[in-house]
Amino acid sequence: MKKRQKIRKTGILVSFLLFPITIYYLSPVLIIMGAKQGVIVGSFIIFSLLFLVGLFLGRAFCGWVCPGAGIQEISSSIRNKSVRKGNWIKYLIWVPWMGIIVIFTVRAGGLSKVDPFFHIPKGISITQPTDHMVFYFFLLLIILPAYVVGKRSFCHHICWMAPFMVIARKIRNRFKWPSLRLEAEAEKCVQCKICDKKCPMSLGVEEMVQQGSMENTECILCGSCVDNCPEGVIEYRFRGFG
Repeated sequence: MKKRQKIRKTGILVSFLLFPITIYYLSPVLIIMGAKQGVIVGSFIIFSLLFLVGLFLGRAFCGWVCPGAGIQEISSSIRNKSVRKGNWIKYLIWVPWMGIIVIFTVRAGGLSKVDPFFHIPKGISITQPTDHMVFYFFLLLIILPAYVVGKRSFCHHICWMAPFMVIARKIRNRFKWPSLRLEAEAEKCVQCKICDKKCPMSLGVEEMVQQGSMENTECILCGSCVDNCPEGVIEYRFRGFG
């Protein structure tokens, strides 16, 4: 395993171990509760930052930081089944959820207060027995699809955070701002498909290389294809198109 992948996997593992502390900062429920009272809560701030960061780093958060990534990649070592369909399903969750947030915000007369620790005593998420029930519910929500459906199914089908970064990436692509991206030299590719096998998001990386475009809304810029390609076909770049 290349050093970069060791660093990445260590990072998402540490992030998972910190999940009992950070889970409410990623909560899709607390943001609704805050909207009812006109409060900008911790998850509102984090989701906004994910959008802003997504303009320049795409879904790198999913590959390098997300606490759900660590446990899902561990799960994939037990059930290594590819997932290439149903990416649209998460929008059936995201769109109504965003609608609810907007409605409650309007009813509250707008957002008039900022409280990053809203319903998070002392800044730590899991402090009460009932909090453990919430934690294990979300843990099951992340792990179970990985076993039943396949690798990173939660990322493909359920995650309410991914659309913020996907939309940001589409905006970035529209205006062609410099950002972190993957580039490939198709003429060097020997079609060994190791990149396909190593991709944690089950993407058809070799096909993307042959087509001359490494852009994919499900790409998490983890660099697995970069670090496992024996011919050095794929590389990171930080720049605009063209």
